[in-house]
Amino acid sequence: VEHVRQQGQRHGSGGTQVLRRFMMEQEAGHAGADVLVSSDPAAVIDLTAKGLFAPFKPDGFDRVPPGLNDPAGHFVAQRVSIIAIYGRTDLVPESDMPRTWDDLLSPRFKGKLVMTNPSFTSLQLGVVAMMSKLRGWDYYQRLNRNDVVVVQSNEQALNMVKTGERPIAAGADSQYANEARNAGHRIANVFPSDGTFTIPATTSVVKGAKNPNAARLLAEFTLSLEAQQLWPQSGIYAARADVAPPPGSPPIADIKVIPMDYAYITSVTAQVKRRFSEIFST
Repeated sequence: VEHVRQQGQRHGSGGTQVLRRFMMEQEAGHAGADVLVSSDPAAVIDLTAKGLFAPFKPDGFDRVPPGLNDPAGHFVAQRVSIIAIYGRTDLVPESDMPRTWDDLLSPRFKGKLVMTNPSFTSLQLGVVAMMSKLRGWDYYQRLNRNDVVVVQSNEQALNMVKTGERPIAAGADSQYANEARNAGHRIANVFPSDGTFTIPATTSVVKGAKNPNAARLLAEFTLSLEAQQLWPQSGIYAARADVAPPPGSPPIADIKVIPMDYAYITSVTAQVKRRFSEIFST
């Protein structure tokens, strides 16, 4: 394990930049990465269809809930982002927090909401694509009338909640709230009772990797019980179902999950970004 840690080079840019760099290297014919870790499943599925990954099923593969792994092993879930409504409980008591997506439309939350932008975060792109598919764009038009502040990243959304400028995040990655709570902030997650979304960050072994054995070792390690048990300590859900959830959080099995249609998300990406921008620029 220590050898793998030392041999791996980690490019710690944002997810979009990592994917862009990976594709540029692939197209130039001199791939630099042996393993790709991505939080954009739609993009990973597209790259899988292009034949860029070698199938590999590490130990623990069958411990991951269905739908998070590629059945053939071209990508394997490493950790899971779960979308929540979260807020500062000293400003909005937990009993008064929105419990459903429709609750966010209530006038009592006007001027209290912050949300991320699907043009800048792949997590929100998937959420907005699915929500607009299931509820129509009228949902976001009504939400806009509640004076929602839109920011680029989950970090910015969390900061607005922490400062109290906008005490409620209207659908954001729950791990940020968990991390803040672990640091002493009075912030609580609510997983919408009418269903929410789980988005895996995945590991893939690159086909034709220069160091295939090391690549498989790293992929094996990321799904090992040892590595998986590290995630909840930081407020993050592990991919393996036999690993406990973050402290104070329910197991994924107890959360109502709405399946993600990644083929659909890919097909409407440009439309979703454009329509969202049109609605929230007015």
